[in-house]
Amino acid sequence: MAEDDIKKTLSGTRVEVAPETFTLVSLTGESWFKLLENPELSPRMTAPFMILKDRFEVTLLLDETDFRAMRPGLGEARVENGFRLLTFDVELDFSVVGFLAFVTAKLAEARIPVVALSAFSRDHLLIKQADLAGALRVLGEFVDELC
Repeated sequence: MAEDDIKKTLSGTRVEVAPETFTLVSLTGESWFKLLENPELSPRMTAPFMILKDRFEVTLLLDETDFRAMRPGLGEARVENGFRLLTFDVELDFSVVGFLAFVTAKLAEARIPVVALSAFSRDHLLIKQADLAGALRVLGEFVDELC
């Protein structure tokens, strides 16, 4: 996708900022299986969350409420908190090339670190609360609606 096409796609995109603050948690496989033994230590099905298991770790993305509720079962997990979740409310075809690269490059130019997440049909960014205003200023140059 050419840069002009990406800019055109972005201009029609709404960027939503979730009202919650989020925490990323890194667990060992063993800690993950212990957590699964206690169903009370699960995320609410009404709140946004993510679970990604790869060969290195299990990563959880939890809002503050779920993190506090699950904290007793997380043991020695590595934790990074204070994230806001930005969602690009546009369904991108799998043939689209460079959309997320363009967005993260613009944020990198402004020295704003991101954690990029992709769902089946939408891309998301985790931005630290302290960087949120700057990220919205950068993105505001390219999108019609920030909310």
